[in-house]
Amino acid sequence: MSASAALYTREVLALATSLAAWPRDAALPLTSHARAPTCGSTLDLGLALDAVGAIDRIGLRARACAIGQAAAAIFANAATGRTSADITAAVGEIEHWLQGGPAPNWPGFDAIAAARDYPARHGAILLAWRAALVALEQRG
Repeated sequence: MSASAALYTREVLALATSLAAWPRDAALPLTSHARAPTCGSTLDLGLALDAVGAIDRIGLRARACAIGQAAAAIFANAATGRTSADITAAVGEIEHWLQGGPAPNWPGFDAIAAARDYPARHGAILLAWRAALVALEQRG
């Protein structure tokens, strides 16, 4: 099995295509754009929050490799109900995981575990969480 075949598994590709479930909606009030400098992947994100400030709705448009798209789907699958503090904690956990630490406390990372060995993909993995932090800062 080639390295790319081990990286781009059926599960990764299925996650990447599942992003269609969260189309980018211009009506979402909190928006951001993120770019991974190492690979040029980009992500446009929109969020709406509930009355207590937790993520209620999400929309994404990713222009990224399958790993970046799969990571964005992992984010979207578990983002509802998360707060700014949750997203901040997740970014720290993901960064630690990418450096060889334990898996982050966010469901689904097992699907992209092989990408940890590809530093050029790390920025794409973090796109959705970083974009969410920027969007959440707009709450004022």
